[in-house]
Amino acid sequence: METTQILAEIREANLSYLMLAQSLIRADREQALFRLGVSEETANLINALTPAQMMKIATSNTLLCRFRMDDDLVWGLLTNHGKSSANDSVSRLHASILMAGRHQEAA
Repeated sequence: METTQILAEIREANLSYLMLAQSLIRADREQALFRLGVSEETANLINALTPAQMMKIATSNTLLCRFRMDDDLVWGLLTNHGKSSANDSVSRLHASILMAGRHQEAA
């Protein structure tokens, strides 16, 4: 993949992420803080962005969003490592609880 194409895809992902984040924040602020893993201050900033500001920020060559699964335990729960599908919902619930706890610690 060429560098110019990668940068174009990063810009597109950034704009989509900003639009989704702003929409979530405006629809249900508390849920947005949890789902996005952002602070109250960051949510205020995203909420106040104009379309022109979002376009400008989106043109960065760095992804604005990041993976929140930083350890093997959460990745293992999400991927199930070959376990039966009967445990799938329990594993996902466990992963969600772990990530929610980390969100609370960060806030």
